[in-house]
Amino acid sequence: MAVNYEEILYDVKGKVAVITMNRPDTLNALTDLAQAEIRHALDVSDRDPEIIGSVLTGAGRGFCSGVDMNALGAMSEAGKRLGNAHEHLAAEAGNPDRDPNFLSSPPYFLALRKPLIAAVNGACAGLGFSYATFCDLRFVDRNAKFVSSFSPRGLIAEHGTSWMLPRIVGPSNALDIFWSSRKFDGEEAHRMGYANRVCESGECVNEAVTYLNDIAGTAAPMSLMMMKKQVYRHLMQELGPAMAESNTWMDESLARDDFKEGVASFVEKRPPAFGKIEV
Repeated sequence: MAVNYEEILYDVKGKVAVITMNRPDTLNALTDLAQAEIRHALDVSDRDPEIIGSVLTGAGRGFCSGVDMNALGAMSEAGKRLGNAHEHLAAEAGNPDRDPNFLSSPPYFLALRKPLIAAVNGACAGLGFSYATFCDLRFVDRNAKFVSSFSPRGLIAEHGTSWMLPRIVGPSNALDIFWSSRKFDGEEAHRMGYANRVCESGECVNEAVTYLNDIAGTAAPMSLMMMKKQVYRHLMQELGPAMAESNTWMDESLARDDFKEGVASFVEKRPPAFGKIEV
């Protein structure tokens, strides 16, 4: 990896990349640099054929408290979004088809070729909440605290959450979260379907890493990529076109070596040796 990151950490555990937002004194508030580094790191993991998927988490006692307050103050003063391009971190994370639905941040998470799990270890607010919302799964500390934080700042539901959150928790729960901006914990997040796993304190990263490493032993990486592509593309299609596209992709999967290996490994009662995604 050519870049030495300043505001995140990048580690590999088995077949899993762990990306840690690393500004614990600010509860990992996001600067332009941190956002660029996260996108770059996700591109690195997406292109590494040895990696099955990634986990996004935060250092210390928080997942992410949202946009750094200094940046918010500057935006308030200017009355518009501001940003630094950080061109040395330019990356095209995922989205090999250049689908325009997945070009912005954080919706580009949906077009990554590999699974992305948010391991929410503590406070999760604002843009941090949006980041967690656009991950494929959420493994959360039972004492984690979530809050949208948009309405108290005089803002709308930002960063695509108005599209994604109702698809996870339903329109009424989404409006409650947006309107009230009330805090809710990991247990409630699980009850409303936002959290996929509730973990004991300090265990959400380990559980997410274990989940992905277990998948690495049983699932074809190409199958994981295509299923993710199906789910998010087909959320925006009617059933007929979605079925037609799935039938085309099924024919392609039947012709791959992975299908032959999947059948052979089952018959021979051995672990499969599937091909890797080469980018």
